[in-house]
Amino acid sequence: MKIIRAEHLGMCFGVKDAIALALGAAKQEPLTILGDLVHNETVLAELRAQGIRLAQHPAGVGTRTVMVTAHGTSERVINETRGRGLNVLEATCPLVHVAHRSLAKLVRKGFHPVIIGKRDHVEVRGLTGDLDEFDVVLGEEDVAKLCERPRFGVVSQTTQPIDKVRHLVQLIRKRFPQSEVCFIDTVCQPTKQRQNAAIELAQKCDVVVVIGGEHSNNTQELVKICSRFCSCVHHVQAAEDLQINWFADAQIVGITAGTSTPDSVINAVEQRLMQITPVSTGAKMAEKLLCMRLTN
Repeated sequence: MKIIRAEHLGMCFGVKDAIALALGAAKQEPLTILGDLVHNETVLAELRAQGIRLAQHPAGVGTRTVMVTAHGTSERVINETRGRGLNVLEATCPLVHVAHRSLAKLVRKGFHPVIIGKRDHVEVRGLTGDLDEFDVVLGEEDVAKLCERPRFGVVSQTTQPIDKVRHLVQLIRKRFPQSEVCFIDTVCQPTKQRQNAAIELAQKCDVVVVIGGEHSNNTQELVKICSRFCSCVHHVQAAEDLQINWFADAQIVGITAGTSTPDSVINAVEQRLMQITPVSTGAKMAEKLLCMRLTN
């Protein structure tokens, strides 16, 4: 069994910077992170081990300093947090900031804001949190529910597949031919790189293992993308999730990982796959020998 990695996989610079900022701040004083810094339980466990607290709402913060996650948040939440007398550190990914600025620019110009993404995702909540009126779409059925507007301004959650985003933008234009539709591409470059690399990987493999947090949107999207080109795709959070029977007939196994997956977890999965190889090969040989004995 041959094991290959996607050309681009694992942690992006935004996640690495956010983790470094959190660990550095925690050495100076007690720190609470508002929400999950990233959607990866391994990373969150390591942060907790360093004494960093996690809270889902400003009211649950028990330290003087609080950090906004890499997914970003709204100015309303930041102002509410500061209004409680707390010091706010921002770990928001710079590319998420780009999405916020792009959306604000469209609104200022009089466009009705449309965000392509998951309505309940923390990043989308951050994008819409300062808006009084907006629409969130994720599929064709959502586009069908849109009301006609003279001008639509469209941005995307940074981890959505760009081909899906462009398809939905075209559907909006087709449904409202008289409307002006202005689209700003806010899908981040690391997401595009990992998704394109996942396509190339999946086309070469008998089995693909996608490593990442259960609630990580970009990891879930990698699973969907790989499943279009490979019939056997498995999403795992750690090496312990691997099952030997997945690889019984595999000649080539591919590995990719979401943007919040640490190198240590990717390496552990690869090492476990290397351990599985002789077991799978041995099982095949034993089965062949048994068949030969029975036929003789």
